[in-house]
Amino acid sequence: MKYNLRSIGEQGRQVFNQNQQIIQLGKLGRVEEAFRVFSQMVQKNLVTYNSMISVFAKTGRISDARELFDKMSRRNLISWNSMIAGYLHNNMVKEANALFDAMPKRDNYSWALMITCYTREGRLEKARELFHLVPDKLDTACWNAMIAGYAKKGQFNDAKEMFELMPVKDLVSYNSLLSGYTQRGEMHLALKFFTEMAEKNVVSWNLMVAGFVDIGDLRSAWQFFEKIPNPNAISWVTMLCGFARHGKIIEARKLFDKMPSKNLVSWNAMITAYVHDLQIDEAVKLFMEMPEKDCVSWTAIINGYFRAGKLDEALETYNRMPYKDVAAQTALISGLVQNKRIDEASQIFSQMGSRDVICWNSMIAGYVQCGRMDDALNLFRQMPFKNTVTWNIMISGYAQVGQMDKAVEIFKDMGEKNIVSWNSLIAGFIQNNVFFEAVKSLVLIGREGKKPDQSTLACGLSACANLAALQVGKQLHDHVLKSGYINDMFVANALISMYAKCGRVYRAEQVFKNTSHIDLVSWNSLISGYALNGNAKEAFKLFEEMLLEGTIPDSVTFIGLLSACSHAGLADQGLNFFKAMIEDFAIEPSAEHYSCLVDLLGRMGRLEEAFGIVKGMKNIKANAGLWGSLLRACRVHRNLELARFATERLLELEPHNASNYITLSNMHAEAGKWEEVERVRVLMRDKGAGKLPGCSWIEIRNQIQSFVSDDPAKLRPEKNILKTLTTHMKDKDDTPDIEFFTF
Repeated sequence: MKYNLRSIGEQGRQVFNQNQQIIQLGKLGRVEEAFRVFSQMVQKNLVTYNSMISVFAKTGRISDARELFDKMSRRNLISWNSMIAGYLHNNMVKEANALFDAMPKRDNYSWALMITCYTREGRLEKARELFHLVPDKLDTACWNAMIAGYAKKGQFNDAKEMFELMPVKDLVSYNSLLSGYTQRGEMHLALKFFTEMAEKNVVSWNLMVAGFVDIGDLRSAWQFFEKIPNPNAISWVTMLCGFARHGKIIEARKLFDKMPSKNLVSWNAMITAYVHDLQIDEAVKLFMEMPEKDCVSWTAIINGYFRAGKLDEALETYNRMPYKDVAAQTALISGLVQNKRIDEASQIFSQMGSRDVICWNSMIAGYVQCGRMDDALNLFRQMPFKNTVTWNIMISGYAQVGQMDKAVEIFKDMGEKNIVSWNSLIAGFIQNNVFFEAVKSLVLIGREGKKPDQSTLACGLSACANLAALQVGKQLHDHVLKSGYINDMFVANALISMYAKCGRVYRAEQVFKNTSHIDLVSWNSLISGYALNGNAKEAFKLFEEMLLEGTIPDSVTFIGLLSACSHAGLADQGLNFFKAMIEDFAIEPSAEHYSCLVDLLGRMGRLEEAFGIVKGMKNIKANAGLWGSLLRACRVHRNLELARFATERLLELEPHNASNYITLSNMHAEAGKWEEVERVRVLMRDKGAGKLPGCSWIEIRNQIQSFVSDDPAKLRPEKNILKTLTTHMKDKDDTPDIEFFTF
């Protein structure tokens, strides 16, 4: 729109220029300066307020935006739409809906905004309901919002149906469907649709480049980039970021140097690429060459120094910043948190005049990392607007400190849950050994129509491994194959571990051999699997293959080897591995290594030698697992004196663990020392030690049944139990699986 500045007078020209200044400062992220201009304006019009609301909202200061909106004596449609757009930008659908309902008048843009709010949150049914209420069915914006929503959710049939039903299509319609294909990684569908498009613009080309970059196909991305008729800045930056993200920094720099014109975004993209590659000196060098710097440039360098462990340089750069926005302050807080300076981070946070959602989340995450969940919860409750990330941080935090009841409570209180929310909960269950609940959560994910990612599947397989739930694990394997995650190393390693722990070592071997890229975890998983199933020779052979491949073992490798020796009764071989670990590979033994060694010697009746190793441990305090290994060996070989000593150490470490008292009491009973038996029982009662009920699992018709001792609710008729056990004693690998999940 062109304005005739002469016709509006001197005062009008001043207001116009100040409004433009607010908009430009907002684009640069200099919110405080923009607000200073706003505050100093003698005369303000609707454009002034709308511009400032938009600046606040786009920079995450949504509460400031709403406060300004509420203060307006007069509002127009742009005011209402700007505020709703702000809520959309900050994923605050509930607040957007309340404002939409309160609008005195709506235009097509209002309807499109609200539909987009629902589609972004995945609430497609609600979006569809709203779409049917749109007065102007010829408006393409609402149709495009629905197409984009369906496509991004992976519901391509619904998206295509909406596309075909559209009375009028524009390029945005085509690009909306294309964007859905590329964002979901469905590049074969994207390529077919792109080829069929009668008309294309630079956005269409950029979507294809970005899609290929996202799936790691840089060759195809580059081929498309070279064919773009008139590439814009986004085209160049997309390709540059693609090279950088996949570790091709040299190619990224060559592309940067070839750019016909470089804007702030391209400079910042190249600096950020160097920072992520930990080439901080190159990043600083480029930073110094920049003709103009914005807050993003300064913040990238601050982050770079923190990543490189250069705390003083980061603080110095922060202090030199001509203007410090919320992003820079958040970077400083995150850096201080990473360096365990949580109280300094808290002080900066409390002094901030305004904060965005990212800043709040960074501070809460800092408390979580330090295990200060009370402080995290206090901040969580104070937070005016929370997003999904906030809730996920709290779920993970409570899981890390073992408070799964509170993690579940937070999860239930959430509104819309994404797959990361489910992953955080499932990972928490596994971390706290609540494997049955982890599998139940997987079933619920399927029922809610959520699509699991590689983290979901890896966690699910881990739960199945710990439950020895083979049939459920096999079904997850089937989903891994269907979803294309079989070459993901985390998933492949989880599959190896699951099959090994379920006693199907040959299946674990198959996964290992068929995985395109194996890492140290892959080798360790199979070595541990062999050890668990008593296949010591195979474990040793695989270890030799691993060394020939040039893979350097770690501490976990030797835990697997020592365990294999223990199960096979190869004490001298185990001692040789232990010696090689220290002398040949310079690996410091941990309490777990010593525990394996004590278990190995104890099984062979070499108790004095095992006890000598415990006494000779340097810089490591014997833990309950180690003393427990010695106590079990004493029980087997009836060494009461050493058992009494081991039990005394155990009672100091875990006074409420009843099994330690019971083991010692049973040994006294076997020796006929009934006075000692009574003394141990009295001590057990005085300490309040209670025996936890035993829990077992069995798969019945592809359902996991748990059995807790002394639980009458779980009693089954004897014939059914015998029939079930007889059936499941047979190998059912060739039996077709019944669908357990509905992903």
